[in-house]
Amino acid sequence: MTKSNAEFPVLTIDAVPGREIASALGLVRGSTVRAKHVGSDIVASLRNLVGGEIREYQQLLAASREQALDRMIADAKELGADAVVGVRMQTSTITQSASEVVFYGTAVRLV
Repeated sequence: MTKSNAEFPVLTIDAVPGREIASALGLVRGSTVRAKHVGSDIVASLRNLVGGEIREYQQLLAASREQALDRMIADAKELGADAVVGVRMQTSTITQSASEVVFYGTAVRLV
């Protein structure tokens, strides 16, 4: 996975191709917890009856991923990083109606 920003690489691999890592600055992370909306639940329940993509949940999760990723990048920039390597994403259920999305990786300074 690579965040499409050539100025600040975010990579799942442990290196930045074509660049040398000068120092590792440490673990950085970003997370968000989102709850489902009752209205979305009703629409999603109806979609479950007929099948197909549940757009309301897809949009909720996409926004959650972007916010968590942006927060991780902001955390890395606060440390003076030029990139984040070894990035992973994890999700967990907090309650029946809320989930957490977490991105984490190693902030690095490049030569």
